[in-house]
Amino acid sequence: MKFHFFDFFDYILFSCASILIVFGIAFIYSSGISSAGVSVSSEYIKQIIWAGLGMVLMLVVSIYDYRRTERYVTWLFGILVIILLYTKLFGRYVNGARSWIGIGDFGLQPSEFCKIIYILFLAHFFDNSDSQDNQKRFLVALLIMLVPMGLILLQPDLGTASVYIPIFLVMCFVANIPIRYIMIVLLTGILTIFFTVLPIWQADIAKKTFSVINVLINFRLRIIVILGITLIGIIGMIGNKIFKKNKYYLWIVYFSGIFVAALLASFAAGKVLKEYQLKRLIIYIDPSSDPLGSGWNIIQSKIAIGSGGLLGRGFLNGTQSHYRFLPQQSTDFIFSILSEETGFLGSLFIFVLYFIIMLRILFIMKDTKNRYGYYISAGILAMFFFHFIVNVGMVMGIMPITGIPLLFLSYGGSSLWTAMICIGILMSINCRRLDFLD
Repeated sequence: MKFHFFDFFDYILFSCASILIVFGIAFIYSSGISSAGVSVSSEYIKQIIWAGLGMVLMLVVSIYDYRRTERYVTWLFGILVIILLYTKLFGRYVNGARSWIGIGDFGLQPSEFCKIIYILFLAHFFDNSDSQDNQKRFLVALLIMLVPMGLILLQPDLGTASVYIPIFLVMCFVANIPIRYIMIVLLTGILTIFFTVLPIWQADIAKKTFSVINVLINFRLRIIVILGITLIGIIGMIGNKIFKKNKYYLWIVYFSGIFVAALLASFAAGKVLKEYQLKRLIIYIDPSSDPLGSGWNIIQSKIAIGSGGLLGRGFLNGTQSHYRFLPQQSTDFIFSILSEETGFLGSLFIFVLYFIIMLRILFIMKDTKNRYGYYISAGILAMFFFHFIVNVGMVMGIMPITGIPLLFLSYGGSSLWTAMICIGILMSINCRRLDFLD
């Protein structure tokens, strides 16, 4: 059955994404204005070029039948792993992470584009494993996540790596993986972060010693605790073998496994991540504990947002950005500039645009008859939502600083193209929501 593409073109997604991109370019330009009112940055010009090329990419991807990607997505995932390995070994250092490749002034961040391939491959796996045992599906899916995520953590790029987790959790949920399996990853992740930052919190914020935290500082004590919890888990396994009808022993195994995994992962994280990256994870609790260091970004961002009031200071009239109080103001803290210059109403408008995009994705998921497209849509929804919540929460001082850009608005070709390609894929899914055959 044939269909006319523009009869099914998603004008809602296209319009919302385009408006956000225009806002992004405008405030990237504003971020480059000095206190003397002179533009001192060409970032907005580059963003216009990237947006123009991205628009072509988005339209090409939307016309292309997304279902055909299943044929070669396994090869793409293999290439993804090779590219991430190459980036780790030979990439450029930018902001403390070896996460960029390129020639001369031209550079790309492969880990951004890898999120698309990761979503496609995980969707392909779930689509073709529907009849398999749920435990096997979960373990294979977990491996699919850990390979690229681990390579990105080694760069180390904590922000980008963290995006892989919500994508995994949401796609597992819509693929009907049991909640008890999903909670293993969620609880292990939360405990890993908790165990990793506790020593930094003790030293820099609490500024007093807690004997229980010595377990996380003293290597021998950590090993003893890990062995002790492992022994409890083994006893639980034996108990479950003897008393099969008593689920109490299964829960002992379940939670002891989570604690051991978190203790091991937090030790690895403490070795891989740098001290300033760990400080960023907790400084939002009390930015005043290091006002001229790790807490500076949050303090200045909150001042910018608060000074915007209801209607804002007006376009190009922000002080925090023009006087260079905000670091990385065109990337991670672009929302701070927007809030200062457009106020609460301008910020609310941006919130509404993102809400419409996410609501539209939910409708695409509801309407599509293709499971592969359904899983892809869920993965993209998780990625968009996580980027939005974490970035906005970060600049408002209610979430850790992880260096996650605000998609469509933040400066950067890699993140912009990734977001626009995802919009193209969503439009392709929507065009073929009734599973037309070309």
